[in-house]
Amino acid sequence: MIADQQTHALPNSAEGWARLVSLMGESEDDVRRDLRERIEEVHELTEGFFAPGQSAALPEDDFGAEVTSRWPTYPALRSQRAVEIFNRLRPEILLRLREAARPDEALMSFDLFLAGLPAGVQLFSLFEANPDLLRLMVEISATSPALARYLSRNAGVLDAVIAGRFFAPWPGRAELRESLGRAVAHGRDQEARLDAARRWLKEWWFRTGVHHLQGLIGAEEAGRQYADLAETVLGQVFPMVSEDFSRKHGGGPGWGAVVLGMGSLGTGRLSATSDLDLIVIYDAGVDGASDGARPLATRPYFARLTQGLVTALSAPMAEGRLYEVDMRLRPSGRQGPVATSWPSFQSYQREEAWTWEHLALTRARVVAGAGEGAPALAERVEAFRAELIAGRRGDARVLPDVAGMRARLAAAKSGEGAWDAKSGPGRLRDLELCAQGLALLAGSSVRSTPEQIAAGREAGLIGAGDAEVLDAAASLFWNVQAAARLLTEGTLDPGKVGEGGRRFLLRETEEEAIPMLEARLAESAEAAAAAIDRVVGGGES
Repeated sequence: MIADQQTHALPNSAEGWARLVSLMGESEDDVRRDLRERIEEVHELTEGFFAPGQSAALPEDDFGAEVTSRWPTYPALRSQRAVEIFNRLRPEILLRLREAARPDEALMSFDLFLAGLPAGVQLFSLFEANPDLLRLMVEISATSPALARYLSRNAGVLDAVIAGRFFAPWPGRAELRESLGRAVAHGRDQEARLDAARRWLKEWWFRTGVHHLQGLIGAEEAGRQYADLAETVLGQVFPMVSEDFSRKHGGGPGWGAVVLGMGSLGTGRLSATSDLDLIVIYDAGVDGASDGARPLATRPYFARLTQGLVTALSAPMAEGRLYEVDMRLRPSGRQGPVATSWPSFQSYQREEAWTWEHLALTRARVVAGAGEGAPALAERVEAFRAELIAGRRGDARVLPDVAGMRARLAAAKSGEGAWDAKSGPGRLRDLELCAQGLALLAGSSVRSTPEQIAAGREAGLIGAGDAEVLDAAASLFWNVQAAARLLTEGTLDPGKVGEGGRRFLLRETEEEAIPMLEARLAESAEAAAAAIDRVVGGGES
């Protein structure tokens, strides 16, 4: 304020300057020097935006010089327009990478992301207009290479982030089915529809991964969302494959087939990289042939239909693959037919199946169907599953068979160290096997590990103390496993996942330091293994 008036104009007389510096309580030389430095600093910062081709690059230190020297050779920086925009972003990117807990690791991850980008103008423009998006990208690059690789090839997914849909509540299976249906509706042929399904799945998969990484959801919710996606895809793809197949080979009155989801899919909880354990069961009434232009006998008809489903799910295409598929849990394993008739499935389970196959059925669930007879067949399969499990209630063979399986698993795969959440005594596979044994011995058709442990407790097969130990261990190891599958494709090594990955692990397990978490994992595994020993031996705590 000068002469009771607001002004941004500097004085143009010695008297005016004297009045100004008196108000500021500083010397004229100090005021002039401070103003000059501020003006030059602002000019330096803004010149790169308003005249990028004429400004000098902002000063940088030698941070990552060897890596950043490669950047001009990447496909994303081929055009002059991309280079201009990126040069304006570069100081901010490097600043944020330098501020990461492990700057060199963050830089290498971002470098992998940048190298994978086929083009840069659109994405760099998004980053320039949305600084929060840039911050998210740097965090993803520094923490989850799998998510960063996906983003480098599918930058269009960031449109949903900007629009706000990305952070909306999870829609649930019904809305997901509608969404996928719309996505595939305009495909000109089956391959185009499958490509649309692959794009749709990857976008939702990325969303769940980012939400988990950002702490918006926990491991349990992430597992449920991944399972929702798998079930939605199966529910769309199996009928689609079946319809395409029937146009060539026809079908039959009342024919139907269902997909039985086994393992983690059956329980409704998957990790970011889970494959799908499936069994296909069909009901075609009496044996005969299809009624199409190229008729097939019943057995080869459903065998080829199943092979078509597996190919649709697992074939690597331009948009990637949907899922890896494992069908080894079908009757007779690899030696059995890829699709099993309903009568054969029933007779095999009643007369030939081993205990381990009945254990697997405790987690089974119909997740998709195709054909007129599929809904009724799904109901019959579930009723049969419940009846079969109830028939094993109190069976004295169950626990000795579980003990034998534990011994074989221990001999075949003892685990890959302290950070292997899945394999080894007292860890996930061992815990799940014990829970399945409890459910089978209790005659309970519940599927999830906590529900199965509770069923065993209600039946008096495990004491309250041991049940609590198993529940706590199962929760801990799942949290670690879910995080690990987001952080790395191989065995988890906290020393190699970066500081962001370590913070993610600690947050997911509510632990304060990596050595403390490592000790807790060992203690939990030891306690759980001892509890399982008591259960398999028939004891209680």
